[in-house]
Amino acid sequence: MTALVLSPTVRFLNVISKLALWLAGIGLVLMTVLIAYQVFSRYVLNSSPSWTEAASTMLMTWFIFLGAAIGVREGYHLGFDVLLAIGTPRAQSIMRSLSDLVVLGFGAGMVVCGMQLVMGTWNTTLPALELPGGTSYLPLVAGGALMCLFTVERLLQRLGSVEPVLENLEG
Repeated sequence: MTALVLSPTVRFLNVISKLALWLAGIGLVLMTVLIAYQVFSRYVLNSSPSWTEAASTMLMTWFIFLGAAIGVREGYHLGFDVLLAIGTPRAQSIMRSLSDLVVLGFGAGMVVCGMQLVMGTWNTTLPALELPGGTSYLPLVAGGALMCLFTVERLLQRLGSVEPVLENLEG
């Protein structure tokens, strides 16, 4: 496969990455607003709503797992940084690929185990939010799936099958 064939895929993954970044940022802001509302309600109104803490925790899991996936795409996950400094270019490529394979396995484990948790708890109810219990594990599945997707992209990029993809996510 050539870079020209996969270029639309790279553009699509850029969009997915930006969307995940925006959703994580919006989740962080919403969580901050909910916690401020909870503090205001508790200390000013003397009546704290029970759903704000659960909703804040749910939002936090979403932005953590989405942010972790973005970190994988941008190469901020754990790696062999000390060994990379002394390795040959070939050894560096092998170590980076090995690191990516470990991340790919971890992401796949997140998806598989997360789906088991979602299915096993879907029939329960989160009392404070009145949502199916499995919804609390959906961020694990989504983050793992994105980690796998972005890691495969990095591996293909390293093999030379895909053009470099790390454009500025802020733009």
